[in-house]
Amino acid sequence: MRRHRIVFAFALALVIPAAAGHAETIEEKAQLCAACHGEDGVPPEKSYPVPIIWGQNLGYLLFQLRDFKSGARKSEVMSPIAQALPHEDLTALAQYFSKMPWPKRQEPQSQPQSSADPPAQRARARAACASCHQEGFVGGGMQPRLAGQERAYLEKTMAEFQSGTRGNNPGMTDLMRSLTPQDISALAAWLAAM
Repeated sequence: MRRHRIVFAFALALVIPAAAGHAETIEEKAQLCAACHGEDGVPPEKSYPVPIIWGQNLGYLLFQLRDFKSGARKSEVMSPIAQALPHEDLTALAQYFSKMPWPKRQEPQSQPQSSADPPAQRARARAACASCHQEGFVGGGMQPRLAGQERAYLEKTMAEFQSGTRGNNPGMTDLMRSLTPQDISALAAWLAAM
């Protein structure tokens, strides 16, 4: 399974930048993103964690694309794509996706865990998530929306911050190190179900 994901990632990393060079409009370039992020905003591949980017906050999208381009954030797929695009396309793509509506996910959502749920409550208290990600966890500015995001992606991202594998936000690394793996799992499930 892992080998399949790596081959898929490298294939996309090689094909999409070349295709992006032939796409002329931002809409055509954004359509290339659908291979991973979904035609309707919901990532189609469930075996590899990919975020929802439709309706995500403009500042956050722009900074992540910039970080992929500079190497501050690393990804087998996104780094080569962002590096192949000019800065003006990164800005235009961030604007394009931020204006899309947050998607309705096709899979049935489990009920959000009660706010009295000990692991989720403990994790939220330790990490103080709402202080940056806002009430309702919809983010703002450079802070991403977490509410309704893909659970596997949230869990992977929090674990990467905790381990230091993802290093483009040192504050998140410090916060995630205060959580246990069980806290991260409970928090990801709670946020995804919002």
